[in-house]
Amino acid sequence: MKRHLAGALGALVALGAGGADAQAVKFGLLGGVSGPIAALAPAIIDASRLAFDEVNAQGGLLDGRQIEAVVGDAGCNPQSGGDAASKLVNVEGAAAIVGAHCSGATLAAANTATIPAGRILISPASTSPAVTALEDGDTVFRTVPSDDYQGAALARALKAQGYGPVAVTYLNNDYGKGLAEAFRAEYAAQGGEVAVFAAHEEGKASYRAELAELSRSGADTLAIFDYGDGSGLTILRQALENGFFERFVGGDGMKAENIIGELGAENLTSFVASSPTGEGGEALERFNAATVAAGGDPNAIFATSGYDAGMLVALAFEHAGGDLAKMGASLRAVAGAPGEPILPGEWAKAKGLIAAGTDIDYKGAAGDMEFDANGDVPGAYALFKVEGDGFAVISAIE
Repeated sequence: MKRHLAGALGALVALGAGGADAQAVKFGLLGGVSGPIAALAPAIIDASRLAFDEVNAQGGLLDGRQIEAVVGDAGCNPQSGGDAASKLVNVEGAAAIVGAHCSGATLAAANTATIPAGRILISPASTSPAVTALEDGDTVFRTVPSDDYQGAALARALKAQGYGPVAVTYLNNDYGKGLAEAFRAEYAAQGGEVAVFAAHEEGKASYRAELAELSRSGADTLAIFDYGDGSGLTILRQALENGFFERFVGGDGMKAENIIGELGAENLTSFVASSPTGEGGEALERFNAATVAAGGDPNAIFATSGYDAGMLVALAFEHAGGDLAKMGASLRAVAGAPGEPILPGEWAKAKGLIAAGTDIDYKGAAGDMEFDANGDVPGAYALFKVEGDGFAVISAIE
């Protein structure tokens, strides 16, 4: 699967020059190809491509039209996200967008491009509660749950494991702030103490002054709501080097194998992180098998939700008969009960049932995709620890 991302941005230019088959249906894949989650983005993009490959191999869309994936780089940045989405929609003519990955980029992409154009956008990785509040005319969805859920779940898990006072530092963007605020509210509700709660800016060479101030709170645990491929790594490294805290906690953005390679597993025995997980069962097993067969890592963060977002845009397009104005309603129709269950890889079955007018209900690799009124889905979480060169589950989180 790694072969897909190589040269993806070059392919974007080539497609724009008119090299695409006129009968192809273009779907945009908008992700953090560069920036603080660049190490995470390939697996998410490749998972969506896997879904598209399966569609193309099992009859394609409508009368056999092939999906053509067009990659845009949001850079985990609102300005870049808006610009890249505008190019995908207004220049490339993408029928829908899977992305972006970072919440700020998704918000900008939606407001700048997809909402005005009436195109659906499904993010597989943006977790900020701010996405819920978008006035989007039922065009913005996500296959990963809101951090309103994750922050609360992490807070409950820490209390259950006996954690005491916690110092919180969060990246001053939509993702960091939303996750941190959800965590703080639930930790307090559970009787825990957030000893200090402070934002930090991205990209600084040193956070030692901020860490020294945080450590003066007396908390022995530091919660870092940031990205493990960005400033979160710098903060964790400098906290360890200076012995400011005894224990460390992160959200899904910090569950990055990069921190293990940079800091060493032996130095991360007191680090834990929360992350959404698949709900198990046959849907996840089918995704895992297909991903391994394609040379990918089924355990990569947001790979399951990336696959589901790709499959869902294809199902919505098929159900809507190619009418882009109907794709929001069609997405809800193919994702929700009642209907004949459709599992990952079952495109031909879904295509036949849609043609026959039979209701379907997609059961995703990341869980059941029952969208609420805001386009959000429920989710399952787990608490992870570092083990070897990867992460292992400590416990599931209610």
